[in-house]
Amino acid sequence: MEALLPIIVQAVTGVIGGEAVGAVVKKAAMGHAAKIISGVVGGVGGGALLSGLGGDAGALSGLLGDAIGGAAGGGILTAVVGAVMGAMKKA
Repeated sequence: MEALLPIIVQAVTGVIGGEAVGAVVKKAAMGHAAKIISGVVGGVGGGALLSGLGGDAGALSGLLGDAIGGAAGGGILTAVVGAVMGAMKKA
């Protein structure tokens, strides 16, 4: 369970970050399912990246680092996917 908790936190905060970016950027032509999927993938990736960079010591270790990395990763990936989907609709 100790190994699963950080992934769950990263996924949930990734969805939150993705939904927040999707709400702010209205021109990102994305459906709700696309925002959720990109938020989960970006959240887990961003959380893993942040925990890999910070190590076990420091201010962003533990669940706080997982939450911040997940929200940032989910938001960034959702913005990128939204921009790509918007560009594909124009073409």
